[in-house]
Amino acid sequence: MAAIQYYDVILKPVITEKSMAGMSEKKYTFLVHPEANKTMIKEAVEKMFEGAKVKKVNTMNLDGKTKRRGMTFGKTAKTKKAIVWLTEDSKDIEIFAGL
Repeated sequence: MAAIQYYDVILKPVITEKSMAGMSEKKYTFLVHPEANKTMIKEAVEKMFEGAKVKKVNTMNLDGKTKRRGMTFGKTAKTKKAIVWLTEDSKDIEIFAGL
């Protein structure tokens, strides 16, 4: 595995109706690097967002979708998604504040 720095772990937040509803329970969803593990994700969230204390991390690997263009079939890239639960006394993550 390549040396992945903490700022390379979290790629972007997932903004859907389901993920926005989970924010009231201090549950945030991110797309993460496919080779990142749960401890790397926890460290990255705590370093990138000041005052955030991670309680637990759930991850899921998503296979690429099959796409077709004419008679040719292909697959989109695989992704990895992480759901991060914060503790009760931690601060909210600011990037979601205006949504």
